[in-house]
Amino acid sequence: MNKTYLISGAGSGIGRAIAQELSSKGNNCILLGRNTDKLQETLATLSAGDHQILTADIRDKESLSKAAAQIGETAINGLIANSGIGGENYWGEADRWHDIIETNLTGTYNFVNTFLPHLNRASGEKQILITSSVLARLGVPNYSAYCASKAGLLGLMRSWAAQYASQNILVNAICPGWVDTDMAQSGLRGIADSIGISKQEFYDMAMQSVPLRRMSSPEEIAALVAYLLSQSSITGQVIDINCGAVMNS
Repeated sequence: MNKTYLISGAGSGIGRAIAQELSSKGNNCILLGRNTDKLQETLATLSAGDHQILTADIRDKESLSKAAAQIGETAINGLIANSGIGGENYWGEADRWHDIIETNLTGTYNFVNTFLPHLNRASGEKQILITSSVLARLGVPNYSAYCASKAGLLGLMRSWAAQYASQNILVNAICPGWVDTDMAQSGLRGIADSIGISKQEFYDMAMQSVPLRRMSSPEEIAALVAYLLSQSSITGQVIDINCGAVMNS
């Protein structure tokens, strides 16, 4: 039976790859993001199905409520909370702390709670899947907001897993490391520029802390997400997919 999945941050990178993977398996995808043009680009790449786009800002509850009204009584089998922003932040007037926290952490809270009634309309197991980060587990200088927001998502995931188990909702998170997306490439370039070396030189340095010495592809992340959405016994768990950058005993 075809299922319906709602993916935030679906306009590019990991979100786009997830939508492509899920649609290739015969599922319907609802693509949510701030940039309608980017969502249309993703939509054009999907396999045949009853797909649609919703333009909304996950930081804005009213924006999300309007998006939810557009899909009426649609039952959703899984919510993939993938929206997020990255980058450094510094104390002072231009500090990005609030923007990063409100997008990554509060935005995920807003997104899931807004569409939870649609999730509860589905039968059988239902899923909430959160994209966290390897930086939920590791500290990086000048990334205090990003590290804090991504670590906060793991606490949020565990709370929801306990809270919603009785409703047959499974809640998990993934922790990607370096993934070959536009955001990662921009991050590489920014850090390289700040320390006065080439992007390739910084990439080589960064990969020294990754046992497999490479980035993951968005498609690899999407394949893991598809698996987690297909199973019925894993909940409250964090799955690392970062080419060995984090190894837990």
